[in-house]
Amino acid sequence: MFAFRLGLFLLLILSATSLRAGDDGMPTGEQLVRKLFAEMKAGNVSAVEAMISPAFQSVHEDGARDRDQEIELVRNLDMGEVTLDNFTETRSGDILVVSYTVSAEETIGGKRLSKKPAYRLTIFQQTGSGWQWAAHANLKSMQ
Repeated sequence: MFAFRLGLFLLLILSATSLRAGDDGMPTGEQLVRKLFAEMKAGNVSAVEAMISPAFQSVHEDGARDRDQEIELVRNLDMGEVTLDNFTETRSGDILVVSYTVSAEETIGGKRLSKKPAYRLTIFQQTGSGWQWAAHANLKSMQ
């Protein structure tokens, strides 16, 4: 009886706790973010379009963007060297939340951004066709 109660207790704890990505053989948030940035840096807009959710939203210092606006931003992104670091990720069900720092040579909206590292937040959702980029927050100041 004790073993049954202990097992039930552990099952309840595990089901109520967010799982770190990668514990189940799924891609980690870090892997997904690195792939996304590699595609953007390479100018592979079609690969980004394939990853981005129809419900996508982002927020940048200059305002919010929907899917089409973000694709246009990526199409015109002038990205140089990129350093991704300080990953933190949590997963609950089909949602994967990833925060990290980015140091990049990039131009957004005609403005060259500082290479100083800044935090970003990216959310992916697992769908029948794989992980989709659902939301993004770029906290980099456009000075």
